[in-house]
Amino acid sequence: MAAANTDPIVTPETASGAATPPAHEPGWRRARLAPSLAEVHRSVDVNGATWFRKMLAFAGPGYLVAVGYMDPGNWATDLAGGSRFGYTLLSVILLSNLMAVLLQGLASKLGIVTGRDLAQACRDHYSPPVAFALWVLCEIAIAACDLAEVIGTAIALNLLFGITLPVGIAITAVDVLIVLYLQNKGFRLLEALVIALIAVVGGCFLFELFISKPDMGAVARGFIPTTQIFTNPEMLYIAIGILGATVMPHNLYLHSSIVQTRKYEETAAGKREAVRFAFLDSTIALSFALFINAAILIVAAATFHTSGNTEVAEIQDAHKLLTPLLGVAGASAVFALALLASGQNSTLTGTLAGQIVMEGFLNLRIRPWLRRLITRAIAIVPAAIVAVLYGESGTARLLILSQVILSLQLSFAVFPLVRFTSDREKMGEFVNSIALRVAAYVVAGIIASLNLWLLFQTIRGWLT
Repeated sequence: MAAANTDPIVTPETASGAATPPAHEPGWRRARLAPSLAEVHRSVDVNGATWFRKMLAFAGPGYLVAVGYMDPGNWATDLAGGSRFGYTLLSVILLSNLMAVLLQGLASKLGIVTGRDLAQACRDHYSPPVAFALWVLCEIAIAACDLAEVIGTAIALNLLFGITLPVGIAITAVDVLIVLYLQNKGFRLLEALVIALIAVVGGCFLFELFISKPDMGAVARGFIPTTQIFTNPEMLYIAIGILGATVMPHNLYLHSSIVQTRKYEETAAGKREAVRFAFLDSTIALSFALFINAAILIVAAATFHTSGNTEVAEIQDAHKLLTPLLGVAGASAVFALALLASGQNSTLTGTLAGQIVMEGFLNLRIRPWLRRLITRAIAIVPAAIVAVLYGESGTARLLILSQVILSLQLSFAVFPLVRFTSDREKMGEFVNSIALRVAAYVVAGIIASLNLWLLFQTIRGWLT
């Protein structure tokens, strides 16, 4: 699919000789003309005096990525897995998290080494029709992801304050202004808000874990894979759903861009250090995502599975049953608060990813508030229409549809990522080793196969 043209882009400035033409880089058809997320590019200093201070300076982008791994779209599969099969599927959550660590590490490496985000790299590597098709698919996936997050936030507002779903969906439009305001005040402030909301979600689930009193021995055994997952078709279906819902395509574009907010040295040694710290940042942040997803499944197992309520799979059902089953006032409210923080967090980063994708694929620069408003409107309009016409059951089906769309798009982000980072001409000395290349293609193949299988099963379910 790669285009053959190797001529660099000629801009009005370079043609007239008014400015120094951008240097041509081996492995790329076009020189870099505009950085990713130009308004915050290389805006965070990383010159810490000690290793620990440097680590803190690089910390942040991984947390923005991690919120995508604990968004409301994941909650339903975690709840279903825990309520139906107890702790058995904890091993699947662990495996999906390891896959995420690998792919996010590749995304951050691509951004740091090449100075291009994944969308910019696709635009350069593929022919215009192919790049345009990838952009359309990506926009649909981001809208679907945004849809899940908008619905999750609206459900949380409904559970906490009794706000109707259509009004709650309209309220989510406000976060467009929050992103704009915080980004203008500095990228670190936006990162601080995201980390604070993750802490709220983590605190809520620590409380739920404490009061649900899970069997710790069974929890530990749940992290060990068992052949039962493959021999029980129903368990396998939920397991594939967990794997399929975990890795989000927009996170790969997002991560390859926001790692470039750090002002690291653009030498081989400087990039090597940045790659190392970025990997550490995303691995630690994804460990929090692992904790949240595992906690949802453990609470569901300890509360619903042990009491015989094995059919609990929807967020609203879990909210209704938590307080009466646990006998602790506030258990349901804390659950809804965690959902609100999770949904709001995801909408913040989803909006940012939308901007990166549009600018990267199309090299189109429009006012940030307008870009974010367009992204949010694409998600809000269908969610609001379905909420008004079909109520809670309609939004639940829309949530499932959004996950199916995400599954469809995922491979179109994963395979280019693995291909680019395995290309010596593009990556130079940072190219993936043979072992890493094999591991990355195996993970990409597993994800593609599982998502296709899940898609087939979902469509078959709709038709029967």
